[in-house]
Parts: sequence; C-alpha cells; structure tokens
Amino acid sequence: MALLAGLGGLAHLSAAEGNDATARRLLAQAVVSTGPAQQKLLAQLGDSGSPAVRDLLAAWTRDEILIYEAPDGSHVPVVLEEQQDAAGKARAVRIDNSQYLADAQHHELRFASGDLNAGDSDMRLRGAIQQALDSLTLADPDPDARRSAAVKLGNSQKKQYIPILQARRGREPDAAVRKAIDESLALLQLGDADAAVQVAAITRLAELQALGSVDALRRAVAASPDPRVKEAGRRAVQSIEQHISTVNFFGTIFRGISLGSILLVVALGLAITFGLMGIINMAHGEMIAVGAYTSYVVQNVFGSGFGFHITLPFSFGGQLLAFGFTLPGLNATGWWYESYFLFALPLSFLMAALAGLAVERSVIQFLYRRPLESLLATWGVSLVMQQLFRMVFGANNVQVNSPSWLLGHFSLDDVSFGYNRVFVIAFAIVIVLGTWLLLTKTPLGLLIRAVMQNRDMASCMGVRTQRVNMMTFAFGSGLAGLAGAFLSQIGNVGPSLGQNYIIDSFMVVVVGGVGSIVGTVCSAFGIGAADQVLQQVLGSPVMGKIIVLATIILFLQWKPGGLFSTRSRSLD
Repeated sequence: MALLAGLGGLAHLSAAEGNDATARRLLAQAVVSTGPAQQKLLAQLGDSGSPAVRDLLAAWTRDEILIYEAPDGSHVPVVLEEQQDAAGKARAVRIDNSQYLADAQHHELRFASGDLNAGDSDMRLRGAIQQALDSLTLADPDPDARRSAAVKLGNSQKKQYIPILQARRGREPDAAVRKAIDESLALLQLGDADAAVQVAAITRLAELQALGSVDALRRAVAASPDPRVKEAGRRAVQSIEQHISTVNFFGTIFRGISLGSILLVVALGLAITFGLMGIINMAHGEMIAVGAYTSYVVQNVFGSGFGFHITLPFSFGGQLLAFGFTLPGLNATGWWYESYFLFALPLSFLMAALAGLAVERSVIQFLYRRPLESLLATWGVSLVMQQLFRMVFGANNVQVNSPSWLLGHFSLDDVSFGYNRVFVIAFAIVIVLGTWLLLTKTPLGLLIRAVMQNRDMASCMGVRTQRVNMMTFAFGSGLAGLAGAFLSQIGNVGPSLGQNYIIDSFMVVVVGGVGSIVGTVCSAFGIGAADQVLQQVLGSPVMGKIIVLATIILFLQWKPGGLFSTRSRSLD
C-alpha cells in the first residue's frame, strides 16, 4: 500500500509537471502570436490551472516578458532574473521550457532590462490576459481559492465572465464552489436586458438563498420597469431576509454556547476551590495564566527551544544575582509540530496543579474558614505571580500559534462554525464529565465531599484532611490551567491574562450556586447566551454586558443562594 501510494504521488507530480510544461509552451506561443490566434491561446491558458503560468501572465501585464531575437530570426519570450551581476545584467529564463537562455556554445546570455523589447500588451490584450488570470484562479487546486474567485467575478458585474463561469461550472467537482459559481452567474445575469433572463436569475438566487445578493436584487428591482421583475425581486428579497434571520439566530445561539463553554472552562476550577472549599482565591486567574504560558513554552520546545535569563536587583560580593534556564528545541515540522497542543494540554494541567499545590501549602493551609484573610493573601500571591511572569516572559504579550486543525471553519446551511469554538465546547463537556465522575464515582471524590461538608467530622473518622485539601486545591488549579491552554488559542497570552476572567469566573460560580457543579454549568451557558443575544439585539457589546451584570445583581437580590443553592444541616 505504501508503494502504491508513493507511485500514485509520483504520477500526480509528473502530471502536474507535464501540465506546467505544456502551459509554458502555450504561453510562449501566445506572446509572439497576434489576433484571434493569440486570444485562443489565452483562453486555453485560462483552463490550464498552472501556478507558474499565472505568475508569468501577471509579469506580462507589467511588461516584464521580453522578446529575444535569435540568430535564426525566431523570437524567444524570456524573463530576466532579479539577481544582477556587476555590470547590471541578469540571466534570461525562457518562457517555453524554463531553461536559461544560452548561445550555440551553451554559454548563458545576460541582458540589461533595456537590451530587449517587451512583449506587446495593449489595452485589449491586457483585458484578455486578465480574463485568463481569472480563469486560472477558477482552476486553482484550493477549493477556497476557487470559491473566492467565483465570488469576485460575480461581484464584478461584467457580462464577459458569464461564459468563463459557465465553462467552469461543468468541470467543478466541489459542491460549495459550484454553488458560488451559480450565485455569480445569477448575479451577472441580473444585468441582462431580457426580463425573462432577469426573472430566472432572481428565482435562482432565491433558491440558492444567496446572502450577499440582497443589495443587487434591490438595485435590479429599482432599475427594471417590468412588473414581473419587480414581483420576483420582492419575493426573493423577502425569502433571503428570512433566511438571514434564521442564520443569525442559530449563529447567535452557537456563539452563546461557545462563550458559555469558555466561561465554564474558566470557572470550573474556581467552582472547586471557591464553591467546594470556601477559599476566595484571587490568584485563580494566575493559574489560568500558568496554563497559557505552559502552552507557549511547549510550542517553543517543539520549535527552536525556550530560554530565559533573569537579573535580580540584589548583589552578592559586588555582583548582581542572576539565573537563567534553557530548554533545547526539537525543531519539529509538519504534523509533529502541529501536535504540540496535544502535549500542552496535560502539561498545562500539571504545571497549574503544581503551582496551586505550592500556594496551598505555603499560604492557603493556614487560612481555611477565614475567607477575608484568604482573599487578601491570594491577592498578594496574584501580584507576585504576575511579576514573575513579567520577569520570565517579558511584560509584552506572547503569541501562541494555533495548530492548523484548530484553524478555519465549516458551514451548515450558511451558519459558520469555527473549529476552535467547536473544540472548546467539546473540551468543556469532557472536563465537566470528568469532574463529575471524579467527585461522585471515585474514593477521592467521596473524601473531597466529606471534607468539604464537615471537615471536623471527616477528621474524626480518620480522613487525612490536609492531604485532601492539597489534592482538591491542586485539582481546581489544574482545571484553571486547562482553561489557560485553550485561551492561548483564541488570543494573546500576557501577565494579566487571568485578570480578564477572574470577575466572570466568580460571577458564574455565584449565580450557579456556591458548591454546585450543575449550577456552574447552567450559569455559564445562560450568561454566555444572554450576553450574545443582547449584543445582537442592542448592537452594542458594552451595553449588553451592562444589562447582563444588572440582571445578575437583581437575580441575586431575589435568590442569594444562586440557581442551585447547597442545602446543609451545618450551622456554619
């Protein structure tokens, strides 16, 4: 199978090389031809799909294709290399075979730009060349490039593109590109003088639910005196606007779910440390930043490596104290480099969990049941960690590049779904399910619930409460690290990354009900959906957030315990 795949790849490569060679010969003939023969050759070039010919045609429009008159009287089209020698001359590359131009003794010839005449390119010829370029783009191997080219031709309002699009329509294998070509053809036919053709084009646009055709339809209706065109255009505009409303509705719902998933991933760790443990952890945002910076370090390790050097403002023996650390890079490429994020996820959890464990052992263990003191202490820890981030990674934001499998989007009935947004939704579902299983189906979860409900009674029953506290806080911090790993894929990473989400995290946990994982899930999705709907309705992101915040304040006045308040017989 590997041998067959290799032979198939070689066959495809050979076919592509043969197509380029044939197209180059056609272009060389077109440069030295005139009249209808030249137009026919340009039309054939438009169907070749050769990237090399596309560049050469663009060079022709810039008068960069030159004509060399050979000793036998033949004319050879060439282009000059950019690199010149000391005399200001460059080697000439033949258009027909991409070889360097040489004399009878096989010595390479060099020319200055003024030594050779440029190929003819009058206004009419430039138009034909541009049509060939547009046709080449329609034959591009990339479906997205073909689709963009079809949309561009449809918006040009030039009827001479109709035969080009019709010819490409019959050979197009991709359904999305065929739809774009159909839309472009209908848009171009809107300008036809025949009312019957206009009505057919309007009907076709309505059938295709072409979102970008509303303005063109309105212009066509306003310009046409024919009542059939006006009635068909009115119905088409009404149908497409209804479709746009449906697309916007489901798009808003999807954005609300994705925003709710981000809030859920960010707040779930806080639901453990604050909701279950009762610790007001103001350093939760920095645990998010630890996960994000871990992704940055892993990305650099898969690349050229990572290192830092810190000089402290202290001296010993007359010398400033300094230290540094260097991790060698793997210099990975291709799919191996693209897989760095799969390694970054567990490492982000681990590093944030270790950071949380250190905070718990050094600060939090002395502050249980002292919420105000824990708030002030963790706020101080937050400031210290932010300064550490600045010392190691710098004060400026760093960029974490998303792997290719998280870039782009797909569409269902014109509703766009970004891969990174879909990933965070699935990511949130997995995290919530894993947290629920840990807390309800494992011995560790039983111990966590016992300690959180009644610490003294659990201790009397022989439970090692300090160890449970350590593991619980580390687990909550690790969840925050996972949130940071994903947030690194949708924005830049900086020392204050966590501070942008700490308020939203507390808001989600409090609205859902302190100590309730189910409440945290419902609160996150509810707040996310409400925020996106209000932004869509009001047209102002700031006003939408203000109304959401005011609504939450009023809700907590009515129900201080949140959506799912925890019931207990404890007198605390």
